Amino acid sequence: MENSTSDQGAADLAIVIVNYNTRDLLRDCLASIQASRIEGRCAVYVVDNHSSDGSAAMVRAEFPNVLVTEQATNSGYATANNVGLRAAGFAGGVAPRYALLLNPDTLLEPEALAQMLAFMEAYPEAGAAGPKLVRQDGSLDRACRRSFPSPESAFYRLSGLSRLFPRHPRFGRYNLGYLDPGQLAEVDSLVGAFMLMRGAVLEEVGLLDERFFMYGEDIDLCYRIKERGYKVYYNPAVTVLHYKGAASRQRSAASIVHFYEAMALFHNKHYRARTFFLVNWLIYLGIVTLGTLALLRNALRPVGRRRVASA
Repeated sequence: MENSTSDQGAADLAIVIVNYNTRDLLRDCLASIQASRIEGRCAVYVVDNHSSDGSAAMVRAEFPNVLVTEQATNSGYATANNVGLRAAGFAGGVAPRYALLLNPDTLLEPEALAQMLAFMEAYPEAGAAGPKLVRQDGSLDRACRRSFPSPESAFYRLSGLSRLFPRHPRFGRYNLGYLDPGQLAEVDSLVGAFMLMRGAVLEEVGLLDERFFMYGEDIDLCYRIKERGYKVYYNPAVTVLHYKGAASRQRSAASIVHFYEAMALFHNKHYRARTFFLVNWLIYLGIVTLGTLALLRNALRPVGRRRVASA
């Protein structure tokens, strides 16, 4: 792979990775990118959100072609991604043909990037696409293909119906539990752990909404992509390993708060104005109630078993 951050002009692919205290996982992720077999120029941007584990120093020492930006504070996932995207030439520069948001807790097979780029070339109507993300145990990371959290799907999720009937076409709509994980599908939303976007589309819809701290920004971005008439695809022909939650697990309570705040923000932004006010109140009440219960359950667990929020 030709990997350069110093040549003139835009790269064919810009990969932005936001890191927070996941040095060892980041090393493995960057090594998997380095081993990728793709044509064209790929520029990799790591934005470090004020880590204390020497992540930035490791990248500079072991991956000199990667551009590292160190944040003075943990500015959140959306803000940090935008720092990387602007460094890549978006929002005022010469934008690359494609942009990939990638988490440091992912591992790529050598052909994964080439296959995803070929998919985008084969589907010109696609504004964004993502692969099949799997956990360490081989199970599907359900967040890699989702529907938008509309008031109806939010009700099913908040009421527990989606957990009781995950494969039901209506109740399981948010996580598309009824859809064969091996089936190519147009979906509403991907997850920012691996979101490949056409550069021109990202320029058109704008960067991530920085009001989202660490959840919801990927759904919001997909919403805006589809709002402009582009399609979003889940492509299970490509599989990527996702360890998931490595950074957020260090601050599990904060991750839970940010998760439920993101739910409320997304609803405010896209649905509140056209939703009956009593329904809005019920949704906000449900978000506060479930968020409070999640925090209480987490506080009662032993420190080593505390969980992060899950989309």
